[in-house]
Amino acid sequence: MSESANRPVGRRTFVLGSAAAAGTAAAALAGPLAGSAAAAGFGWSDDGSNYAVDTGAGLLLKVSKSNGDLTSLVYKGTEYQGYGGKNSHIESGLGASTVTVKQSGSTILISVTHGTLKHYYAARSGENNIYLWTDKADASVSATRYIVRVRAGLFLNDQPDSYTYAPTTIEASDVFKKSDGQTRSKHYSKLRVGDYDYIGWSTGSVGLYMVRSNHEKASGGPFYRSLLRHQSADGGGLYEILHYGENQTEAQRFGLQGPYVIAFTDGGAPSSSLYHANLTTSWADSLGISGYVAASGRGKVAGVGITGRNTAFPYTVGLANSAAQYWGSARSSDGYFSLAGVLPGTYTLTVFKGELAVHTSSVTVTAGATTTLNTLAIPSSNDPGNASAIWRIGDWNGSPSGFKNADLMTYAHPSDSRAESWTGNVVIGSGSETSAFPCYLWKDVNSGIIVYFKLTATQAAATHTLRIGVTTAYANGRPQVVVNDNWTSAVPSPPSQPSTRSLTVGSYRGNNHTFTYSVPASAWLTDTSTYNTLKIYVASGSGSTSFLSAGTAIDAIDLLA
Repeated sequence: MSESANRPVGRRTFVLGSAAAAGTAAAALAGPLAGSAAAAGFGWSDDGSNYAVDTGAGLLLKVSKSNGDLTSLVYKGTEYQGYGGKNSHIESGLGASTVTVKQSGSTILISVTHGTLKHYYAARSGENNIYLWTDKADASVSATRYIVRVRAGLFLNDQPDSYTYAPTTIEASDVFKKSDGQTRSKHYSKLRVGDYDYIGWSTGSVGLYMVRSNHEKASGGPFYRSLLRHQSADGGGLYEILHYGENQTEAQRFGLQGPYVIAFTDGGAPSSSLYHANLTTSWADSLGISGYVAASGRGKVAGVGITGRNTAFPYTVGLANSAAQYWGSARSSDGYFSLAGVLPGTYTLTVFKGELAVHTSSVTVTAGATTTLNTLAIPSSNDPGNASAIWRIGDWNGSPSGFKNADLMTYAHPSDSRAESWTGNVVIGSGSETSAFPCYLWKDVNSGIIVYFKLTATQAAATHTLRIGVTTAYANGRPQVVVNDNWTSAVPSPPSQPSTRSLTVGSYRGNNHTFTYSVPASAWLTDTSTYNTLKIYVASGSGSTSFLSAGTAIDAIDLLA
C-alpha cells in the first residue's frame, strides 16, 4: 500500500530534516537573570520590553511584554528565532496583550491574555524545552496555530516539497512550481496527524523540534492533514496547528490545547517523555493554567478486542464529541485498545478500517475511572469490502491508496511533473486496474474515464448494483455514470463535504461516502466476448477550471454480484 493510506495510527516518530552546518551568529540575553537557581543560571529577568528566561541548560528565551510574541530563542549561543522580521507567535501575532510572569519552584510560567484567549509559556530548570498551552474560548480570535519562525541558513530540509520559494505561483498565493515542473507548498506535509509525534530539523549536533500535543481540542481526527512546517528563502517555520479550516470535516472545538513543546536536542530525537501520549505534567497542576485538567480529572477507555476485522488492514479506535477527540491503534492480533487521559463525558466511539468507519457506538467516560468495553463486533454488512463483487477497483479502506498518483498527491499539486497522466482507461482483468485508475477525477481534467469489463451470460441477464466510494469532493463534484452508451444514471445529490480546497493542497480526507447505482439488465451487452463500458463523469455546476474544477477522490469502485 502507499504511504498515504492505511498505516497504523499510533506513536510514530518522524524527523523532518537533514544535517547542515549550524549558523554561528549569537544573540545573548542582556543583563543578569533573577529568580531561584535550581540549575546554574536558572531564572528570569525583565529587560524592559521582554521577560527573559534562562533554563540553566543552554536555552535562553524572551517573550514580549506587549504582545506575547517569542522574540528570542537562543540555544548554546546561537539565535534561532526569527525570519522575515517576524517573531514566533500564535497565528500571525495577537497584538496588544496582557503579559505576566511568575516562578513556582523549578518552573517559570509566562501568561499571555488577549481578549478571551489565553496563552502560556513554561520553562523548567535544567531543560531545553518550552512548554506551551493555548486556551481559545471562542471565535473572537483567529488563533489556529503556533508557529516557530527559524532563521535562514541554520538547517537544511531533506523533504523539499514544503519549500515555498519556487519561482512561479500556480494557485492562490501558496502553491508554487519550479522550472522542472515540481511543485512546492507549505501545505505539502505528507503526514496525517496520527502519523507523527514531532517534526523538526537537525544538523547532527543540534536539533530543533515541535512536539505536538494530543490534539484533544483540535478537529478532524487522526487522519487529518494540515501544515507542519515550511522553509523559504527567509527561513523556516514549525507549526502546531490548533485548528485548521482547510478541508475540515468538523466544527471547531474550544478550550485548552497543550502542552505542545518546542524542544532543543544535541541532534537526536526529542525525549519520548515529551510525546503527547506520555507527557506527565504533574508539575503543571498547580500553575493556574486556564482550562487545565489534571490526570486525576480524566478517565480511560479500554476494549478487550474487536471481531469482524479484516486483518490485512490496520484498525483505529476514535472517541469524539463536540468538546474533545482522542484516538489510538487497535492491536493487530485481537483488536485490543486503550485510550487514556480522556476528559469526562459521553463520546461516539468509532472503529476505522484504515480510514473507513465500520462501527460506531456510545461510551461514557468518568474521571478517575476506566470504562471497560466487551468485545466490539463489526457486522459484516458494515464493511463494504465484504460484499461479493463481479469486479472491484481498489480497497474499501477510506482512502485512495493504490490508485494512480495517490501517494504523490499528499505532497504535490496535481500538475506536478512527477504525476502520471490523469487520463487513460482501465481494463478489468488486466491486473493493473487500481494502479491505472486515477485517484482523483475532475470535471475539467479527466471526466469520462472508461472502465472495460466482460460479463457472463448469467451476469448480463441480471440487474446489478454499481458502487463508487469517495473520500472527499471539491465544489460538489460527484460521479454520474453511463453504461454502454445506452443507460445513464441520474445525477446523485452531493453529500456533505468541506467547502475549501482539498485535492490541490495535499488532502483527500473529507467525508467518506458511497454512491450506488442500480443498473438494469437491459444496459448490459449480451455478447459475452465483448467488453461492456462504464464511463464515469464528474457532475457539478460549481468550481472553476482545470484542477480547481469540480472533483472527487476515489476510495473504491465495484460491481456487485
